[in-house]
Amino acid sequence: MPELAGLAAAGAGGAAAAAGRSAARRTRRTRPPRAPRAAERGLPVRTEAPEEKAMSANLKYLSLGILVFQTTSLVLTMRYSRTLKEDGPRYLSSTAVVIAELLKIIACILLVYKDSKCSLRALNRVLHDEILNKPMETLKLAIPSGIYTLQNNLLYVALSNLDAATYQVTYQLKILTTALFSVSMLSKKLGLYQWLSLVILMAGVTFVQWPSDSQESSSKELSAGSQFVGLMAVLTACFSSGFAGVYFEKILKETKQSVWIRNIQLGTWRPCHSCCY
Repeated sequence: MPELAGLAAAGAGGAAAAAGRSAARRTRRTRPPRAPRAAERGLPVRTEAPEEKAMSANLKYLSLGILVFQTTSLVLTMRYSRTLKEDGPRYLSSTAVVIAELLKIIACILLVYKDSKCSLRALNRVLHDEILNKPMETLKLAIPSGIYTLQNNLLYVALSNLDAATYQVTYQLKILTTALFSVSMLSKKLGLYQWLSLVILMAGVTFVQWPSDSQESSSKELSAGSQFVGLMAVLTACFSSGFAGVYFEKILKETKQSVWIRNIQLGTWRPCHSCCY
């Protein structure tokens, strides 16, 4: 009997040891529990509905159409107003630039008012904190403001000495100057197709400026000297537009102020610069 008891005890000990080894293997194989998902933690999950995607795409196309209409109508209106033959003195381009900037400031103030939940007290606080209490931030925009003012006045000079089609095509060189300043000032990298597009753009502008027989009729209205003045005005405006645009983008990336506040700061210098013209 003692032998049987010993054998039973040995068998029970072996079974216990085997069970312990099996439990240890299961513990090693067990993976750590995964983190709960956002929905399991009670957090809202952002899902964009197909209707929102379609609305966003339609808004982009609508904005593009409005931009094209605004650009073409502005050029034609400026050209017509500068070449219209009437008795009396012609309006000053600096006056038109100042009025345009005042309208831009009013539009930006209305947008800031909308972002402030249509509260005049909140609007006053934002303008006081972001513009009056930060004079150095406003002073940074004195340089691009002066360049933009010079550019806008040069565009009136160009439209007074070039036809609308030549001006519109030549002014697209601002895309090239903006790309060059972006590479040099913002360290951006352009791909092969982007550089190829810029080369094609330069070739197109060159062909537009190439003299042809169809320009004989227009040469009666515009002399060679006036066309040269208009071309130089457009090229200078292209370089100034590229530099000012990239400089303004650099300022926007370095600060947390909204683009509407920055445009208000930019517009406050325009009347001062326009007095020089």
